[in-house]
Amino acid sequence: MYRFCLSIWLVAASGLAFANCEDLAKGFGDVVPKRADTINIVGQDFDTILERGYLTFAVYEDFAPYSWKSGTEAKGIDIDIAKVIAEEIGVAARFNFFASDENVDADFRNQVWRGGLINGAVSNIMMHAPYNKDLQCRNEFVVLGGQYFNETLATAYWKDAFPDGAPTTPYYRFHKVGVENDTVSDFYLGNFNGGMLRKNVIHYDDHKQAFDGLLKREVDAVMGVKGKLEYLDKTDDQAEKVAVDTPPLVNFALNEWTIGIAVNFRYREVFYTADGIIEEMVKDGRMQTIFEKYDVSYAQPDY
Repeated sequence: MYRFCLSIWLVAASGLAFANCEDLAKGFGDVVPKRADTINIVGQDFDTILERGYLTFAVYEDFAPYSWKSGTEAKGIDIDIAKVIAEEIGVAARFNFFASDENVDADFRNQVWRGGLINGAVSNIMMHAPYNKDLQCRNEFVVLGGQYFNETLATAYWKDAFPDGAPTTPYYRFHKVGVENDTVSDFYLGNFNGGMLRKNVIHYDDHKQAFDGLLKREVDAVMGVKGKLEYLDKTDDQAEKVAVDTPPLVNFALNEWTIGIAVNFRYREVFYTADGIIEEMVKDGRMQTIFEKYDVSYAQPDY
């Protein structure tokens, strides 16, 4: 899921972080065509949504604490936010769970403006969309906004292994650290100082497996997304022996990113309405309450 952060980091590292939209969009024509390249835009306008009585939200599957299914019930932070949006508009919320594609550009294509190759269905709003200039520049069919929190990288670690506090990167010369495959943490640690840490970087399929590896003492620490690590930490009996913190990352600046929503560019009324509701939730404290419900610390985006 967080492969989009890797693509953002590569853009920044290549010196394009402060480039204009034309430069940021170069090289993505085969993935994200321009508006003039197609007229096959699907979706529903605001009046259609009100008439039929529900909003559809695209949410990542098996993505606790943000979105997952417990039986037939949708749960998670993104689910609760979506329900508030739908309730304030006066309609029901319906959820389309999807597996992440190779990058977030493909997720936008499949969930927001074109639809998958099988059924072609799109959703009115995609939750948990990164808010980033280069993504917006190269995805003309999508409107990004509705920022509702800032996510960051963090480290979960055994307190007895690091009695002086959260380990910084050089500690992993002597301690094993777990990461989810193909994530920013994986890329950062694997390439740190010419790859000097690779022998101590242990790979797992996802954050939960990495955290389970930590509890089994396969590793002394796990680097990953703070919200996911906090949620896993709070739901385990050994949590009092494990801490989650955000130590400084040596030679790495892009360890925080903003999360919001994505909407088809033709349906601005849907976007502006949802964006306004989210802004009010952030300002009046309802957003923080939702995060606290799942034992995740809330970092408010800048408005």
